Parts: sequence; C-alpha cells; structure tokens
Amino acid sequence: MRKVVTAALAVGLLTGLSPAVANAAPDFDPAPIQWGPCTDETLQKAGAECGMLRVPLDHADPAGEQISLAVSRIKHTVPEDQYQGVMLVNPGGPGGSGLTLSALGAYVPKNAGAAYDWIGFDPRGVGASEPAISCDPNYFSYDRPHYVPTTPELEQTWLDRSEGYARACGNTGKLLDHIKTTDVVEDMDSIREALGAEQINYYGFSYGTYLGQVYGTLHPERMRRVVMDGVVDVEDVWYRANLNQDVAFDRNIKIFFDWIARHDDTFHLGKTGADVEKLYYEQQAELDRQPAGGVIGPDEWTDLFLTAGYSQAAWDSRAKAFAGWVHNGDWETLKKVYDSANPPGDDNGFAVYLSVQCTDVKWPQSWQQWRRDNWETHAKAPFETWANAWYNAPCRFWPAKPGKPVEVDGGEVESALLISEELDAATPFPGALEARDRFPNASLISLPGGTTHSGSLSGNTCLDDQIADYLLTGKLPPRKPGEGPDTTCEPLPQPTPEGVNTLSKHPQQPEFLQKALQSNWH
Repeated sequence: MRKVVTAALAVGLLTGLSPAVANAAPDFDPAPIQWGPCTDETLQKAGAECGMLRVPLDHADPAGEQISLAVSRIKHTVPEDQYQGVMLVNPGGPGGSGLTLSALGAYVPKNAGAAYDWIGFDPRGVGASEPAISCDPNYFSYDRPHYVPTTPELEQTWLDRSEGYARACGNTGKLLDHIKTTDVVEDMDSIREALGAEQINYYGFSYGTYLGQVYGTLHPERMRRVVMDGVVDVEDVWYRANLNQDVAFDRNIKIFFDWIARHDDTFHLGKTGADVEKLYYEQQAELDRQPAGGVIGPDEWTDLFLTAGYSQAAWDSRAKAFAGWVHNGDWETLKKVYDSANPPGDDNGFAVYLSVQCTDVKWPQSWQQWRRDNWETHAKAPFETWANAWYNAPCRFWPAKPGKPVEVDGGEVESALLISEELDAATPFPGALEARDRFPNASLISLPGGTTHSGSLSGNTCLDDQIADYLLTGKLPPRKPGEGPDTTCEPLPQPTPEGVNTLSKHPQQPEFLQKALQSNWH
C-alpha cells in the first residue's frame, strides 16, 4: 500500500507447517523497560512515561546483535480489580510512528480506556527507535519529474530514481534484512514479555491490522481484545494491493470533486464533478509546464490531493487550496498543504515502508509486467496509478532478500472487532470481509458509503460506543450468518465548507492520531 496506508507477509513460516512449529525460535528474555520522562509534548501533557527496549536484531539469534525500540506508556487509572491489561497500538504505514498513541485511551468513550495500560511504540527502524532508517532525505524534493511516463525518457528517469533509492537503502546497515512484518510481530511479543503480561490487547489501524492478523496467527494465545480499523486484505499484499488502491482512490477523488461542485457557491471550481475533474487535470498539465512558485509541479499537485482520497476531513483544506490557486494564484497555500503531508527532508517513513513491503514478499521482477499492469490501471484510474507505481518501484531493485507470506489464520483468536468504511480506498472493503472469514470469532462493523480510512474515534457515536462497549466488557456485535458485515453504522456526514456553517464542522480524531495515521499517506 502506498500510504497506509495503508498491504503477504514474509518471513520464516514455511508452507504446510503450523504457526507454532514454524515460529519456533530460541527464547529471548527481554529486560524490563526502564521508564522515565518523555520528550514529546503530547506525551508529556498526557502524563506518559517513556523508555527503550532492547530486542534482537534477528529474533532467530537472541544472543546476537541488538537494537532498541522506543516505547511509551500511560497506565490505567481504575482500581486494580478492574484492570484489563496492556493495550498495544499501531498506526500503520508500515513506517508510521506510534510512540504518541499511548495517549489514545483518553479518547475512547465511556471512560473505557481507563482500565488499560496504553502502550505506544515506534516499530524497528522508525522514529525514535534505534537505528532509524533513512536512505535519501531529499528524495521527495519539489518539482519532480512527472509521474506519468508519457515518454521513454520519463520512464527511464523514474526507473533510475527508483534504483538509486534502493541502492541508497542498501547502505543503511543490517536492519534491512530484519524488518519484515514478522520481525515487528516478534518485537510486539517482546514488549509484552518486558511488561510482564501474559496477553496483549491490541488496537491497530491500516497496516497495523496486518500486524494484528499476523500476530494472531503466530501468537493467538497471547491476544485478548483486538480492534482492527481499516483492514488490510492479506490475499493481496503487496503488489496487487497497490493496484486495487489505485482504482479505489480514483473513485474517491471523484466523490471529492462532486462535493466541491455541490459547493460551487463557495469554491467556484465547477458546477458538476466532471467540470471540477476536468479543471483538476488542466491545472496539472499547466503545472507540468510551469510549476507553481517553482516548487509545486504535477507530482506535488497529485500528492497534496491524495489525502482527500483518504479522509473527508481533508476535503475543505484541499478545496480551498485548489480555489486559491485557480482564482488568485496562491501557490504558498499549495506548498503549505503539500508540506503538511510530506515534511521536507524526512524520508524515514518512506524508507521503512519500502523496507517492510519489499521484503515481506517478492515483487515482480519483470518491468514489462509493471508497465502493462499500471498502464491498464491508469486507463481507468489515472488519478493515482503512476504515482503509486513509482512509490513502490524501488521494490523491483531492493537489495535485501524477500521472504514468504504467512498464511493468516485467526481461528484461535478469542475475539476481534473489525471496522471498515465500505468506500475506504487505502484498504478496500474486501479486506475486512476476508479478515472476518479468517477470524471466526470476530465481528465486523461496516460504514456503508463512508470514504474515510481508519476513522474510528472521530466522534461517530454509533461506532465509537461499540468500541467502548467491547473494551469494557468484551461484548461484540452478534455475528450474522453469511459473508457480510455483522452490523452497520452511518458514516459521519460529509463536511460543510468551513465558514458556511461552523456548527456542522466535521469531527476529527485527536491531532496526534491524525498525524500518526497520515505520516505515510503519500
């Protein structure tokens, strides 16, 4: 997935072996975490404590070289007889920093989070964990060559860029060979052991749902209550998942354009979605000839609108930037919006994203296949296809050995709550249905018509109250016969442009959670 976003996992599970046998490895006994003050302001305000956990670089060699994971904790506030254990949280990516997410418990309704110790962590290679991976901090510099390879020269330019980035990552050290999803899963189990917990509770968003599914396969007896929001389809990781995303993002950007058209009295960009779409691509072509402010070219134009395909909470700011550019030549706002989702000089999230996805599973080596598949997809979904292709293209040249996928089987996981908006583009809805099938003790809440990716705890009472009930009591929506969702909630209403009716301003997740989720929405 390109952001996530938002998803066959690799590592040493051999076909035909049970998870317990295949996962057999020498024991590692982690030292307790030495807790101290946090440096992050969000965590300080929330009263969190922080520490580092040493884990093996290679879990198959527990006596060998070690690395450090950054971990945070906010402890339960209920009496001990009401304590429900530790709750690990992951925001996805892969490559997303989850250190601040120990603060998430305070945002669960009904005070349901108070019974848990909330545990945030930066996965190996990410953020404050050591070492952190960076290959080329300026890879996403401004005014890059156009994503759509309309000439052989453009195609070769991007192939060269992709190979160069992969080569740079090859110089980052031994971690590149030990950063598969299964490595992170074993790190999660080491966190559990270091905390002295027999089981974990788990809240995963986007790629974090893939971590949850793999953890539940390899360590089912260690999972207690599980929430997975924006569910990855384990059958498609990772090459096919990206092509499926392209089609879904094209659908969602059209929904966004329709919304702009309905508010033409505010934005004046077209009275129909088709008019707005036409103007969007006209502006993209113009930026290819003359970048806005010398920095926002056609690629940056694509990237700054991509977030609108992830979440309707981003619609107003993107529509305003669009209108400001068209009507007033305001390129500074375009740059500000672009920079907010793509911090300049920081490729850590991208580097880890590739490091995980490129080694979880072997990617096609034939460029002819990439070219054919992406041009076929571009013909029906031009908005994001080639941007996504080049985002992932370093996997064709990746210098670390790929693994083999874990066959996900959640049959022994006691319970799980799955959540999916049915028009989620980053993790399309079939992934949630597949997870429901593989986790027979799970229930699925869907939000028909919803386009937001991993949008729980955003003020949707129907959804958030059911999450709270599950965390309080273990109560799941009753499982229904068949292959569909077990219950549904209405998605949050589409936003009204800010300033038109401030009473209808779109509810949002806490800012630190938005930041964690969006860190890999490229």
